[in-house]
Amino acid sequence: MLREAATLSKTETAVMTALADVIDPELGIDMVNLGLIYNVTVVDGHCDIAMTLTTMGCPLGNMLDDAITEAALSVDGVTECDIHLVWEPAWNMGMMTRYAKVALGIHE
Repeated sequence: MLREAATLSKTETAVMTALADVIDPELGIDMVNLGLIYNVTVVDGHCDIAMTLTTMGCPLGNMLDDAITEAALSVDGVTECDIHLVWEPAWNMGMMTRYAKVALGIHE
């Protein structure tokens, strides 16, 4: 899961903000609010992003990788980006923010 916002550096926070512009085309909600971004680390300009997808066979994975890389590289101070696709912990709807749940019509 993503580190607490208070522990993210200024650059890591800027990357998360940029990633909020990457929309999952199937659901129409950004990757951050869907809870698909597990971790962002930036060290000496190198950004590592740990993320998952809603399903293992997601046909849009490569397109999302490209959009995520582009968003990360748009942040001042980020010169390279590696994405690590992980399956643990498994994504579930409980990882979505309240905003995403409301937008998708999910009521708890």
